[in-house]
Amino acid sequence: MLLPLRHESMTARRWPVFTMAIVALNVLAFLGTHWKLDDEGQQAGQVKVHLLILAATHPELRMPPDAQSFVDGFRDGNPRLWKQVQSLNRNPEDAWDTRIRLIDDPQVLQDEMDSLTQQYSQLEAVSIRDRYAFIPAHPRAISFLTANFLHAGWFHLIGNMWFLWLAGIILEDTWGRIIYPAFYLFAGAVALEIHAWANPGSIIATLGASGAVAALMGAFLVRYPNTKIDMMWLFWFRIYRFKAPAYSLLPVWALMEVFYGTLFGQGSGVAHWAHVGGFAFGAVVAVGLRYSGLEQKANDAIEEKVAWTGEGDVLEATELMGKGDLDQAVLLLEKHVATKPDSLDAYGLLKQLYWRKQNLPAHDQATIKLCQLCLKHQDPDGAWLNYEEFIHSGGEKLPASTWLELCRSAENQQNFERAVCEYEKLAAAYPAERQSLLAQMSAARLSLKKLNRPQEALAFYQAAAASSIPHLDWDATIQNGIQEAQKAASVNLAPAESK
Repeated sequence: MLLPLRHESMTARRWPVFTMAIVALNVLAFLGTHWKLDDEGQQAGQVKVHLLILAATHPELRMPPDAQSFVDGFRDGNPRLWKQVQSLNRNPEDAWDTRIRLIDDPQVLQDEMDSLTQQYSQLEAVSIRDRYAFIPAHPRAISFLTANFLHAGWFHLIGNMWFLWLAGIILEDTWGRIIYPAFYLFAGAVALEIHAWANPGSIIATLGASGAVAALMGAFLVRYPNTKIDMMWLFWFRIYRFKAPAYSLLPVWALMEVFYGTLFGQGSGVAHWAHVGGFAFGAVVAVGLRYSGLEQKANDAIEEKVAWTGEGDVLEATELMGKGDLDQAVLLLEKHVATKPDSLDAYGLLKQLYWRKQNLPAHDQATIKLCQLCLKHQDPDGAWLNYEEFIHSGGEKLPASTWLELCRSAENQQNFERAVCEYEKLAAAYPAERQSLLAQMSAARLSLKKLNRPQEALAFYQAAAASSIPHLDWDATIQNGIQEAQKAASVNLAPAESK
């Protein structure tokens, strides 16, 4: 199983209100409908199958207009299957089919048809699936909208909502709160129509947001092809993690949908062509929005609103600082960060103000916050600059979790010397914290695997083994590391001993 966990562009200039609203509507719709959808699915399916069998084998029987329309749509869209149903040589579907074959009395057959059409009409009148899901053979206009908010189960819902969240927050931030929701709703309708073209006459109800979500994925590929996606691969009960750019992952997914759609059609129970159609539609629209200038206009409008509603406080505080009114500037910015805790500019200015006011504890806290924000925004260089300023101003230690993340950023930049040094400081500063044990293990691993210092690695592993922090879940890893480090150290020492 291959699942995306996050990507590099998870931050946005504003709250993704429409993405959150779409997720909320899907969850509410699911909670209000999924029990009834489960109950009505089996009952309605059996009635429809019996109605089609009876109509195919006894075309002389009378039906009301709604049932006739249903039968005609199936017959016209599935001529080959219709001939198979008409054949008396086929295997019976169930006991009812076997019983009907033995009846010759026209009146008894008509009574059976009347009973089935009555059940069909009653079920259709109250059926959520028939009224609001998308049925290619006889689609209702409203189903082009409502089908995108219905889901068949928890995994169906959670999967779609997670992909919606990953792609939606950055596209909403790019296109704004007019283009983005209009695109999403229209994309869902287009994906359903493409599904209908690929499955004409199908009476199988289609529901779920996957067509619209596939359109978001297509647009994401066009707009952010180089964005790295953090993936989790579950293979043989083991979990592996890796990062790969969107251009190497999303086209593979689309090609797999084409393959499965061609091979299985709707037989797999998945609307593969809705996914393919949505993905292609999203990619085409993203190209059009980018080169038409509409995307740039939307972005300019967002920038103007963000500057006016948020960073205006930072500009005003800058003016106050220039006039020497430091207390008023600090008060304004502290109110600002209380509502916008991720504002890099506000914390950067606050740090300067605290320094000028000689409020060193507050200065250090602002520097730590800036370091955390830089890490959150994937800016390791900025995080290290703030860390170094924190140390130079007299700061002793970062919060353990922040320090651990900073060490990992050095490791990701392949600055292994710096990473080991900071891991060692972290372990010494927080001997009773779980991050200390993680730091010792990470320092040992880098010393052994990257720096070829088995003696140093052995010391780190032994310190981890002796730690008072509970580590039963990591004990096997630590012991394996000790053995590997001892073996590597003996190999390195062997030539010197032979001399």
